[in-house]
Amino acid sequence: MLRNLVSPAIVRPLSCSKLTVTRAFSTSFIQRQAASTNDASYTHILTETREKVGLITLNRPKALNALCGDLFTEVNDALDKYDADENIGAVVITGSQKAFAAGADIKEMKDFKFVDTYTKNFLGHWAHMIDIKKPIIAAVNGYALGGGCELAMMCDIIYAGEKAVFGQPEIKLGIIPGAGGTQRLIKAVGKSKAMEMILTGSVNLNAHEAHQAGLVSKVFPIDQLVDEAVKTGNIIANMSQPSVQMAKEAINKSYEVSLSAGLRWERILFQSLFGTADQIEGMGAFAEKRAAKFTNK
Repeated sequence: MLRNLVSPAIVRPLSCSKLTVTRAFSTSFIQRQAASTNDASYTHILTETREKVGLITLNRPKALNALCGDLFTEVNDALDKYDADENIGAVVITGSQKAFAAGADIKEMKDFKFVDTYTKNFLGHWAHMIDIKKPIIAAVNGYALGGGCELAMMCDIIYAGEKAVFGQPEIKLGIIPGAGGTQRLIKAVGKSKAMEMILTGSVNLNAHEAHQAGLVSKVFPIDQLVDEAVKTGNIIANMSQPSVQMAKEAINKSYEVSLSAGLRWERILFQSLFGTADQIEGMGAFAEKRAAKFTNK
């Protein structure tokens, strides 16, 4: 049972309105790790900038980063700001070493009625992050359950710490995943495993199982995870940004269209990049055997 695996806080997380927020990491840790700190002040997340990467840390430690509506609103706001910042080329989303996100906030939603959830499009604003043009890397330590697993799957790349756990236990609450679990998990791990995880609610994947299944790209020691994710983010951020964003768009398009339509879309984007200064610089640098200096134009 889920209760035997994790603390009751995962099943009954604190609501946003009653939460006394504390920092997941000490101030000295943040100062050591961050190149600079953003001016934005949030209640449920921390933000910082590391070279060309924006780092968002979910910060509801007493609730194991349960995803309340206000938290996701703050995540969306931070993502929008990073997406508009020409000095940022990628974003990393992480939690604490104990929990990336233990799920949606059950206390917040337990009294909702169908008409309200439908007419107010409950969870609809969670989908906003898929419109972000810049690549998003999930750095998952600890529990990524329910909405936490769905949040990770909304990202473009998932890195996991050695003790990460992925699962979709919503069936135990009398509901189903509502933010992409039934749609994205099957594409990552296949129909049989996705069915088993979602229908039983108790079959979880550890970090290495998630890696073998294709849900996770790489597994790192817990204390190296965020740094490795930021390192990859900076590699991406130093590429030509029009190319990076078009590549992300083309890959994501493959989830939604037929192969022939996807190939045509890929070819159009490929051809369009021959109208950029970065294509001239990139191919010129290759021919001249030197490093390219992209200007994102």
